[in-house]
Amino acid sequence: MKVIPQNPVNQFNQFEQQKINEIVQKLRQIERKVIAHEMAHKSVAGRYAGTVNYTYTKGPDGKMYITGGEVSLDLSEESTPEETIKKMEIIQAAALAPSDPSPQDIRVAQTAAIKKMKAQIELYLNKEDKTSPGSIIEIIV
Repeated sequence: MKVIPQNPVNQFNQFEQQKINEIVQKLRQIERKVIAHEMAHKSVAGRYAGTVNYTYTKGPDGKMYITGGEVSLDLSEESTPEETIKKMEIIQAAALAPSDPSPQDIRVAQTAAIKKMKAQIELYLNKEDKTSPGSIIEIIV
């Protein structure tokens, strides 16, 4: 039996192709994760979500892969405290909808929680004004 030595160039090319395949697999995995993350925000936020914007990275195979994304959420207050409370509950849930919320997602949820709390205070004060004039409420933040 005659052993033919392998060409070192072929071994290098096989190694390079293996590395490229690993990178492409990782990019595909990141892409699936980013899409799921942004869709979680959008599906929970409904009409309060803007369009999803993605960031792309060119892979070693020449194809473009999604590697980042964002969806804007409407944090504006509604015309009544009741409507604002409902909306901020939705925004808070949407911000925390992905299984792995980002620091920005957590900040949005906190902002929604604060706006919800302000609307609840406003609602309480409006009810107090109508039901028992002269009562005092002390709020410590």
